[in-house]
Amino acid sequence: MRDMTDEKFMKEALKQAKRAYLLGEVPIGCVIVYQDKIIGRGYNKRNTNKTTLAHAEITAINKASKKMGDWRLEDCTIYITLEPCQMCSGAIVQARIKRAVIGTMNPKAGCAGSILNILQMDEFNHQVEITRGVLQNECAEIIQKFFKELRIRNKLEKLEG
Repeated sequence: MRDMTDEKFMKEALKQAKRAYLLGEVPIGCVIVYQDKIIGRGYNKRNTNKTTLAHAEITAINKASKKMGDWRLEDCTIYITLEPCQMCSGAIVQARIKRAVIGTMNPKAGCAGSILNILQMDEFNHQVEITRGVLQNECAEIIQKFFKELRIRNKLEKLEG
């Protein structure tokens, strides 16, 4: 079901990831779309806000819910640059989001197919359609660049300290 619309909105999610990157946060971005309009945006701000809950998806879900005036986001699509963790995957299911579009997978912590697939467990009362690999190279690149720079910074700090 991948199309130019998915790429267009994943580019918007990448813009959010770049905002996190500029803050020195792990660059993960997210947008939520309803009827071809972005109703929620978010980017990772865990260190900035000093809370585990400041993931891109949680922020975007909160904003979208306010915009919709409901916690149910049933006809929405969520675009995420990195496969969601267990907390965010659970929130996506809880919000009844119809579809998740994922840029790149996260083999160490992903819960939309890598470690688990919380989004499509038959045991839950809601399952989410998944499209994977939209702008995968761009989404992987920003994260790889971030961690490469972080390793260099950490190495330099060790040498100085």
